[in-house]
Amino acid sequence: MKKLMSLLLAALLVLGLAACASQTGGAPDTNQQENSTAPVSDGSAPSGNTSTPAAPETITITSLNGNREPAELEVPYDPQRIAILDMASLDILDALGVGDRVVGSASTSLDYLQSYVTDENISNLGTIKEADLEAVMACEPDVIFIGGRLSKSYDALSEIAPVVYLSTDSSIGVVESVRKNAATIASMFGLEKQVATLMGGFDSRIETLKAFAEDKNAIVGLCTSGGFNVLGNDGRCSIIGVEIGFENVGVDANIDTSTHGNEASFEFIVDKNPGYIFVMDRDAAIATEGAQLAQEIVENELVMGTDAYQNGHIVYLAHPAVWYTAEGGVTALDLMLADLESTLL
Repeated sequence: MKKLMSLLLAALLVLGLAACASQTGGAPDTNQQENSTAPVSDGSAPSGNTSTPAAPETITITSLNGNREPAELEVPYDPQRIAILDMASLDILDALGVGDRVVGSASTSLDYLQSYVTDENISNLGTIKEADLEAVMACEPDVIFIGGRLSKSYDALSEIAPVVYLSTDSSIGVVESVRKNAATIASMFGLEKQVATLMGGFDSRIETLKAFAEDKNAIVGLCTSGGFNVLGNDGRCSIIGVEIGFENVGVDANIDTSTHGNEASFEFIVDKNPGYIFVMDRDAAIATEGAQLAQEIVENELVMGTDAYQNGHIVYLAHPAVWYTAEGGVTALDLMLADLESTLL
């Protein structure tokens, strides 16, 4: 009996040892098998997953050509070296936060863009009216921005790099022009989402000024070389008549007023007897030495008899350089509207 019990215990011990061996050294555990085939993560996208598309080398935008006509233009995407010969474009680039890409700039008297003039690492490329082509070439730009004053140099500059030529269009208004141009420039850097933020508030400010201007008329003009030139609704300062809505009686001068206006006689102003006179001092804008002050030119004996003068409604635009050289920029638009708000509202 004792022998039988001993045999049974021995058999059970053998079976137990066999079972342990099968668990530790037999068929692999299912979980271990799955883990052994799982990829080791190195931070990259798993095989088979869609990754972020590579950025394009170039994109196609619409700008103006040397004949001031809209045309498609292939430009580098996310350009690293930018040559600036237009202050409105520099204004937009600065607002978008890519001003550190500027390697050369035209000179400017605008306070808020002075860092691009005083930075010794940024080449002086001449002026917005006359580019230094050798300096432009030497700074090896990926892209060049110009305005209307340099349209005649479009072909020569295009030999150096793609030329982006943008402008304001009075037919759609200054605000829409700024929005459109900012979107075009932003698309070159993949920054389109920033445009809505940059343009925020402008429409409501226009509406407030528009409500004030209802049923009011005005003459808009610029002082230059001791005279007063009447401006229409087809060029500089057109925002006053087109978007804000003052009835611009200066259009009756019946002449092309888009550049420097029509040098109208002060008798013309007296005859129209406007409720408001808006004055942009061109001589101050371009820092003409020894120029007569706009107020001395405008407030003569004839004009002092108009309703505008009698009611204190002669408005001297406080930032003439902005109106004259940077119309079309984001910060410029803010300052232009502020000039009007501070005197009208």
